[in-house]
Amino acid sequence: MAAEGQGGHQATLRDEQFGQRLPEHAAEGAEIFRLAPHPTIPRCQAPLVVIVLDGLGESKYNDEYNAVHMAQTPTLDALKAVGPRHYRTLKAHGTSVGLPSDADMGNSEVGHNALGAGQIVDQGAKCVDKALATGDLFRLDGWKYIEPNAKQGTLHLIGLLSDGGVHSRYDQIMLLVEGAIKQGVKRIRLHVLADGRDVGDNTAVAWVERLAGDARRLSKQHGVDARIASGGGRMKVTMDRYESDWRVVQRGYYAHVLGEAPSTFTDPVDAVRTLKKDNTVSDQYVDPWVIVGDDGKPVGAVQDGDAVVTFNFRADRMVEISQALEYEKFHKFDRKRWPKIRFAGMMQYDGDLLLPKHFLVPPPLIERASEQYVVGTGLRVFACSESQKIGHVTFFWNGNRSGYLDPKLEKFQEIPSDQGISFDKAPAMKAREIAATTKQAILSGQYDFVRCNFANPDMVGHTGKLKAAIEAVTVTDACIKVLLDAVDQVGGRFLLTADHGNAEDMVQRQKDGSPVVGPEGKPVELTSHTLNPVPCAIGGPGLPPDVHFRGDLPAAGLANVTAAFINLLGFEAPDFYKPSLVTTAKEE
Repeated sequence: MAAEGQGGHQATLRDEQFGQRLPEHAAEGAEIFRLAPHPTIPRCQAPLVVIVLDGLGESKYNDEYNAVHMAQTPTLDALKAVGPRHYRTLKAHGTSVGLPSDADMGNSEVGHNALGAGQIVDQGAKCVDKALATGDLFRLDGWKYIEPNAKQGTLHLIGLLSDGGVHSRYDQIMLLVEGAIKQGVKRIRLHVLADGRDVGDNTAVAWVERLAGDARRLSKQHGVDARIASGGGRMKVTMDRYESDWRVVQRGYYAHVLGEAPSTFTDPVDAVRTLKKDNTVSDQYVDPWVIVGDDGKPVGAVQDGDAVVTFNFRADRMVEISQALEYEKFHKFDRKRWPKIRFAGMMQYDGDLLLPKHFLVPPPLIERASEQYVVGTGLRVFACSESQKIGHVTFFWNGNRSGYLDPKLEKFQEIPSDQGISFDKAPAMKAREIAATTKQAILSGQYDFVRCNFANPDMVGHTGKLKAAIEAVTVTDACIKVLLDAVDQVGGRFLLTADHGNAEDMVQRQKDGSPVVGPEGKPVELTSHTLNPVPCAIGGPGLPPDVHFRGDLPAAGLANVTAAFINLLGFEAPDFYKPSLVTTAKEE
């Protein structure tokens, strides 16, 4: 696990692993700004506590498949019962968080970006869309760097295969392949990861069939050799994050780079269909597989002189495979062979570490995030979550900056996540430890602004296991009470919200809301995020009686939270932030 205090992609900040000296505090040098006192909301001597419930939305279907509805939630129920002055819902998807359309589900990264930035910034998917639509992607430095190897050797493309729009999108994959062919690339190998989270489970076979067909069509049409070479399920192969389980990355490296896997096949569709074992295995957990030719040798092992691109635009689950592909000094597992390649990410997944050094699309830049104002005003900050989400209350919250702005004013506390088990097997995850640690910070008197994230409604929701998700939400609700009791004890204020929906809908639904029933007669699990709104509540004994939610922002989203918590700290928000959710009688 990372050392305490490192934000963003924690472990990547450790210099001893990579043989390079990194700044002690990676975010130092960022500009800071001062806030003016709020004219009608005074500062509170006790801290403001912001609680983020990851993946806990509000569904209109309050039935047995809604884990939030089925859980024991006396704390959330009491907050909701207070009424619209202190409780409301917010948009957390689509254009409200910078995604291309309102058909796009929100996610933790864009949600925390919006919560921390107070602005709606074009996110990764939009940046890639623009670069592909204009053709700029093939004129920028990243493509120019890999182009010689891509033309002379093989271009390998690694990433998530679906149209979920959270980590990647199928149309972008195809535009990248078609554009590469137009640039003169003759040999392309696709290394694809089954989704089952951001799209419906048990759809992997159909996605591989579609890609294999498109690869054959393009090969015949343009006289090139484009094929699927390897794959696996996203939670079993390649897409680990925050160093939760490096074995996931090792399986991917062996399959994609070395052409090694326990199972080999001559046809990718047969590979996925066989390893799913009549759909008793989720798409997410399909074992690694490799395609071999008639000679029994892998058709797509990476060789010296090849080019490799990871085509996911979302950063968190590409950081570790990027390390394995790029860093000469690497000790997380035995790579056996490290080919001399030219590697680029679709985007730069960690801007402070310049990881990867080369990327096809420049990342979104978020200037004047709230932390730059909070720290610039001299407020003391504490942020806490477990490993699965620590980057969200640090790196993503802080405009995609790693580390401290001011180590004298900030403390980031990571609780190590469980390793080696599916989250539904321990649905509390580290919620109780997060609550206890954050409570201690509240009671310490050392901080003005305390924020934390409870990861388990989201991570357990992604497993599709309803009973486990119900338990996760029940535990989280009890942990919220621990924190609100601490706020009461010190006379503080709180703001509670979520970053996107998930656990509130655990089944795929028909248009009328009834569950989709699978061939075996059971409702089909929903493992993805949702388009549902999320809760938002304010309160605490330190909240002035006349502070309440405005009634003129019915379509407010997560970016409106930023100005609200700055107001609750007793300061005016920057005038270019989205309007604050809160007001006072004197302002109305």
